Amino acid sequence: MSLLPDTITAVIAHEPGGPEVLRSVERPMPLPQADEVLIRIAAAGVNRPDLMQRNGMPLPPGVTDVLGLEAAGTVVAVGSAVSDFVPGDRVMALLNGGGYAQYCVALAGHCLPVPAELALEDAAGVPEAAFTVWHNLFELGRLKAGDTVLIHGAASGVGSLAVQCAHAAGARVIATAGGAEKVALLEALGVWRAVDRHTEDFVAVVAECTEGRGVDVVLDNVGGPYVVRNLEAMAAGGRHVSLSFLQGARIELDLQLLMRKSLSLTSSTLRPKSIEEKTRLANYIRANLLPWLASGQVRPLIHARLALSQAADAHRLLESNANLGKVLLIP
Repeated sequence: MSLLPDTITAVIAHEPGGPEVLRSVERPMPLPQADEVLIRIAAAGVNRPDLMQRNGMPLPPGVTDVLGLEAAGTVVAVGSAVSDFVPGDRVMALLNGGGYAQYCVALAGHCLPVPAELALEDAAGVPEAAFTVWHNLFELGRLKAGDTVLIHGAASGVGSLAVQCAHAAGARVIATAGGAEKVALLEALGVWRAVDRHTEDFVAVVAECTEGRGVDVVLDNVGGPYVVRNLEAMAAGGRHVSLSFLQGARIELDLQLLMRKSLSLTSSTLRPKSIEEKTRLANYIRANLLPWLASGQVRPLIHARLALSQAADAHRLLESNANLGKVLLIP
């Protein structure tokens, strides 16, 4: 610890607003508590909750105002109760904040080892997507081999990881995205059918592909009018999982359709989950998803790598919805 700098550069939103409110500041070097590790950050992922925080979404109690919910790097110090990691280990971590910086602390239970086959910078694009995909697609959605799944926004960081994980699990994937470039990306990932939302009706495509049966699982980050259309595209006993609501959080629902097809609707959000729940998820990801990363079946898709000082540009890129995969910040 004595060789580390006393202060670090970090990025905060100095007031609610657009990307222009992001500022680089100097902060004291964070010190790991008993159950934490200190990480020298190689890269941090940029996620939509960061945009919501910048816009003024209240933070959970006790959480740093430094943005960033995921990072990858090298452990440089560990707390007294940490036994799973030692200085020098390559880790990727789910954070409550603090990723937009040169160093951060993370709970050891929320860290995952970076497989030797995965570049350390690229690993920064894994944690938020992996936790989200594992819990929503495989636990809430109960996806299994032989199922058919419809994934919306599939060219995003979370969506592209979901596509690959579903494929690795033996499911058939129908995926939507906007524009020819994103459709080509999905086809390169091996989806059963890629749907251009600008020119095609995904309900009609699902009906054609499944011969009218529908899909077993929907992973939806659009919300609004998509939800009702998703239900039309689902098979009997299907599971609908909502990740976000980019087109609105309120919907009108026909309960007769829901009951007639025995459908279930569920959702979750990651940041408010308890320490214990996130640790549980980390253990399942380590056992089930990390082998896919190690084998190369699953890879985080990286759209852009920007300097930490370009955090505002990274937010603008994410808000434009032009990214194919993850946007990373490099200290």
